[in-house]
Amino acid sequence: MHLLGPGWLTDLEDQWVRKPVRLEDITPGSLAERDLKSAGYDLLVVGHEYPSRPAWVRTWRELDCDVATFQHSPTFRHAPTAFDGDRSRLHCYSPEMIERYAAHNPTAELAVHLGLDEEEPPAVKGRDLVWLGRIDEDKAPHLAVRAAQILGRRIHIVGPIFDEEYLSRHETTFASDHVEWVGELGGAAKTAAIAEGSVFVYTYARNYVEAGAAVFGESLRAGTPIAALTWRDGTCAQAALCDRTGATIVGDPAADDESAAHALAQAIEHASSLDHVEVQATGLARFDPASHFKALAAL
Repeated sequence: MHLLGPGWLTDLEDQWVRKPVRLEDITPGSLAERDLKSAGYDLLVVGHEYPSRPAWVRTWRELDCDVATFQHSPTFRHAPTAFDGDRSRLHCYSPEMIERYAAHNPTAELAVHLGLDEEEPPAVKGRDLVWLGRIDEDKAPHLAVRAAQILGRRIHIVGPIFDEEYLSRHETTFASDHVEWVGELGGAAKTAAIAEGSVFVYTYARNYVEAGAAVFGESLRAGTPIAALTWRDGTCAQAALCDRTGATIVGDPAADDESAAHALAQAIEHASSLDHVEVQATGLARFDPASHFKALAAL
């Protein structure tokens, strides 16, 4: 396996062959092109936007290999010929995303945002609720905070503040005594924050479409059940969860935030009763990196 493209992180330098080239920058007939062709690649796993770039596609065709990618944006517009479902394949997380990109022959696949040998420690039954993500209107963490307040539960808010105006509008809610602001975490610290939660609370805004959230796999693999508030059927939450791993509420988009928070509180109570060991076992099987990449490579 080779890593193609500029490297922003240096921790893989001694483990993988890395070639700091972009396919769209390769000159036809150049030494760089001949070097890439000589590698004999079978498959390129790429960002979803590349198969819609003519210059990138030109070099890819010279390499004569397959392409697989995952749709990580709900709004990106692909070139009509970007995917044929055979040599170039698009994978989508949820039925909702499959429908949005139906013209490109997508395949349903849950995204796994971790690598081999990155297993979590054994599951433990946590104490407080946890919400993780960016703090903004799209992610709507104020609904999770209010649901926790209804239940008399503490909630840890993990993530960076993206929208100060949104934060200001819900200042009273976020300033409540039951809220603990953790800030942005990564790596083992983020995994620990999730694992130490009794329930992971998932929210988003009524008009937002989640393309493929990492938090579902991260939470279930850590052994933390999920209480999810959605606004329609076929979302990422429904694709990722089952009765053994969480509770999903489909809220009425016309209802107010207070009604939505009460519905979410019921989902939290249900998720609180689930077995963390079973949640983790199911999560490790459902979000397995080896199985994920075998699926991306499969014809």
